[in-house]
Amino acid sequence: MHLTGFDLLFWAAGFAAHLILLLVLFIRHRVRTFPVFTLFVTLNVARTVALFLIQQYSTRSVYFYTFWSLAIIDVALQLGVIYEMVSRIFRPEGHWAIDVRRDMFVWAVGSIGVAAVFASLPTPPTKIWEQVIMIRGNLFSAALLSELLVGMIVLSTQAGLPWKTHVARITQGLGVYSLATVAIEIARTYFGLKSGTTVYDELTRVRMSIYLSCVAYWIVMLWRQAPQTRDMSERMRREVSSLNNAAKRGADRLRPRDIQ
Repeated sequence: MHLTGFDLLFWAAGFAAHLILLLVLFIRHRVRTFPVFTLFVTLNVARTVALFLIQQYSTRSVYFYTFWSLAIIDVALQLGVIYEMVSRIFRPEGHWAIDVRRDMFVWAVGSIGVAAVFASLPTPPTKIWEQVIMIRGNLFSAALLSELLVGMIVLSTQAGLPWKTHVARITQGLGVYSLATVAIEIARTYFGLKSGTTVYDELTRVRMSIYLSCVAYWIVMLWRQAPQTRDMSERMRREVSSLNNAAKRGADRLRPRDIQ
């Protein structure tokens, strides 16, 4: 596989950016707060090194299967990051906010359905069937991730929960990248690979440019201290606790009792 000067530049920039972000997470003590996000960044550092070495010293087939295996892990970790952000927003006191889990589940099911519709767009022109799966899989994962992130933002806004923290910065960066990826994958689906990889490669460079901008954003925002959020007073905590207990007692009275 031949790499152009731009490809090598993107490769080096991606490695450097992720390494700097990883250092920021450790130096600013963000690792304990965002362990899944830290694992996601670590995977990107390791993946860059592994793929570069495989590209230089192994076969095209090994590179292909390694690339897509790591891509699946990357998507899984992005889903893990979304869950981590959701738990930080909707479970700040160790308990889920009322009805959030149900609403998130409904949104997730709907997101899977919409992502499946995107992935079932007309078959793109390709040379081999593996390329069809590759393009459809990319579009499905990009659509799913972007919809889940939008859902999280909508639900947190409706609930009036804090949205000026490091959680928000990570979510904003991932959201911008996911939405941009959806547009890029739709374009890839339209152009396909049958006539060559020129357009596909150019779109890949656009996606990488957007992602590097998001990584730079994370570096700056996670280095800074997050704005202080107002903690609930002890009186407010007692009132919330009383309301939760009253709701539980009411739910218990409404449950049908066993006939003795």
